[in-house]
Formats: sequence, structure tokens, C-alpha cells
Amino acid sequence: MSIATAPRATAGARWFNQPPGLAILFLTQMWEIFSYYGMRTLLVYYMTKQLLFDQQHASLIYGVYVATFYFTPIVGGVVTDRWLGRKRAVIIGAAIMSFGHFLMASESLLYFALAAIALGNGLFLPSLPSQIDDLYAKDDPRRGSAYNFYYVGINVGGLLAPLVCGTLGELYGWHWGFGAAGVGMLLGLAIYTLGARWLPAERPKPRDVPPAQRMPREAMRKRILALLAVGLCVMVFRGAYEQSGNTIALWADVGLDRAAGAFTIPMTWFQALNPLLVIFLTPMLVMRWTKQAAGGREPSPAKKMALGAFVVAAAFVMLACVDASAQGGAHWSWLAGFFLLFTLGELFILPIGLGLFARLAPAGHAATTIAAWYFASFGGNLLAGALGTLWSVMGHAAFFGAMALVAATAGTLLRLLDGAVGRAEAGNAPAPQSSTEQA
Repeated sequence: MSIATAPRATAGARWFNQPPGLAILFLTQMWEIFSYYGMRTLLVYYMTKQLLFDQQHASLIYGVYVATFYFTPIVGGVVTDRWLGRKRAVIIGAAIMSFGHFLMASESLLYFALAAIALGNGLFLPSLPSQIDDLYAKDDPRRGSAYNFYYVGINVGGLLAPLVCGTLGELYGWHWGFGAAGVGMLLGLAIYTLGARWLPAERPKPRDVPPAQRMPREAMRKRILALLAVGLCVMVFRGAYEQSGNTIALWADVGLDRAAGAFTIPMTWFQALNPLLVIFLTPMLVMRWTKQAAGGREPSPAKKMALGAFVVAAAFVMLACVDASAQGGAHWSWLAGFFLLFTLGELFILPIGLGLFARLAPAGHAATTIAAWYFASFGGNLLAGALGTLWSVMGHAAFFGAMALVAATAGTLLRLLDGAVGRAEAGNAPAPQSSTEQA
């Protein structure tokens, strides 16, 4: 099958009014997210409680691991676009990641296991979402909401991860939780392989893109500069955002009253609030944006992203006030309120940014451009890990206030970039990539 026929292969099919290939892609990543967040939910607790690492050491390892997890896609995206192709990259990457998750069963292989997961992810992560655009013709009205549906789908995995892997690890033993994460990765691999007929064909390699479809140098420069600037802002934002699995998890353990009657809520369950809220809040936001778009009032991507960063900053301000005034531990409902604001802000910035990078991807460089989006997570997680070391030397309220400042800084910069991003989108429409798109 040529890429020219890929959108027509699914044009008559429906899955919630979307091509069935979208379901295959997000179900595959749903299980990858399940395995990733399932292991990540346990990682800090495992290092501090089982391996007896001190908090600063554990936070640094956590930050470096998560950062590396988002760095390897830069190399993997280039390898995918130039040599492997997206389908083979997903399969190879998923197999390596499964192997790494099962290696977590051995305490002595901790670093090797983390390296294997990060390596496999380098091939997997940029290759999967870069296939979404090819499920649709350029004039397909469903294309605009595809990344929102995708983001909801994969967050089901994020919801299940702490409930399954976290509960198994916390109540029955860490290795049970890590093993469940490995099984989830294998399920994702099976779904992707069995559903391959619904997926789009491979895009041409960069060297095979016809000259007529190559982007003019000036247009390419504007896009690269706009994406680079947005990526740097998101990198700053993630310095605060990624505290949710690091210092926020530690605060839930020591600074929170987790009693609900006679029942004490497990620490890891709070990590399920974020994906649960993503699932419920996204349809409401999509309906609001659709209504605004119909009236010509929908905010631009950069404005949405800026607003998201400011909402996350407000969530940290709330937590700082709660911690400063709480006596004997804050009630768990305050953390639930934090995640409500936190998730609302996230939905304005992360799926919007992913879609922006996908739309501005030059022909032949889809996986590499998506990898560049995730590279912002690399720098952001390094920053988050470094900021996390301040947890032990700053008061908790002061630390949360500092994270609010970090998020607000990112929001201010994104708002200033609105004009440049708008020009990159509106003034440099991509050349047609297939006969289907021209039809």
C-alpha cells in the first residue's frame, strides 16, 4: 500500500466517528503508558524504602531516568525516519521495553533495566503518534480532534497504572508491581501487531520526498524557530509539572492526612487522579473549543498553552497556602483539588503542543519532529530532578511557591510567542503530501 491510499483505507470505517486505526494507536500507547507510569509510580518509593537510597539520591535518579526516557526519542526519531520506518520501530522498541520492565525484578539490575526501558522508548515514542495524521485526509473535519481523543485514550493507561501496579507493589511486593508493568507492555505490542491492517502505510524517507513537496528554506526556518521556542517554554513548564510523580508523591506520604474514615488511602492511588480527570475534563474542553471555533473565537495554540501554564501555577500556589496553614497534615481533599487544577492546566498545554508539532512536521521528518516535542520533556525532567533536590532543604510551602513561579514563567513566555507561532502555522501551509490529500 502506498501512502497515497492510506487515508482512504479507513475513510469508510468508524470508531466513535474516528478511523479504527486511531483506536489501535491509542490502545497500544495506553498499555505503554500503563507500563511506564506503573513502574514510575513505584520507583521513588522502591528506591527510598527498599534500596534505602536517601531522598536526594533517589530524586536525582528519578529525574535522570525520566529525562533520558525523553532524550532517546531524538535519536530514535532519526533512525525511524531514515532507516527503520515507524512500524518496525514500534515493534522493536516495545520488545526492548518489555525486557527492561521484567529486569526490574532484580535489585542488582536496576540501572540496566532503566537503560533498557529508555532505549526501547527511543524507537517507540516518536513512531506511534506520528502515524495519527496519516489516518486522515487534510480536509477531514475529524482531524482536529484526533489528538484529544488520543490523549484521553492513553490516559486510561495512566489511570490503571497506579491502581494496579501501585497497589501490587505497595501491598504485595515491589516486584509484583514491576512485573505487571512488563505484562502491560506486551499487551500493547500484541494490539499493535494484530491491528496493523488498520494503520497507515509508511511515509517516504527524507531522500525520497519529491522536490515539489519539500518545504522552502524560509518556511522551514520559521517553523524550526517557532517549534524551538515553544519547546524551550515547555521545558521550563515541565520543571514544575513533573513534580507530580516526585515531590508531590513524597508530600502525599509525609504531609497529608490520608484517612477516609477507618480506611487509609494508599499513596499511589493519588497518582490515578490526574489521568481520571483527563478522561472526564477533555470532552468538556473539546465541546467548548468546538463551539468557540464555530464562532471564530477559539484561542490560538500558544494562548491555550500559556493559559494552561498559568492554571498549573495557580495549583501550586494553592498547595503552598494549604501546607503553610495545615496543622498535623493537610486533608487529602486538598491534594484532590490540586490535581483538578493541575490536570485542567495540563489539557491546555500538552495535547495542544503535541498536535502543533505534528501539524508543523516537514515531509519525511514526522517521527523526528514528534521526537523534538518529547525532547522538551528531556530537559524539563532534568530540571525537575534538579529542582526536586531542593525539597529537603526548603520548606514545603516555599518549594510549592517556587514551582508556581516556574510554571508562571513558562506561561508568560508562551503568551509572548503567540504571534510567531501563528505566522508559522498560517503563513507556511505544507505542500500536498499525497494524491488523497489533493483529492
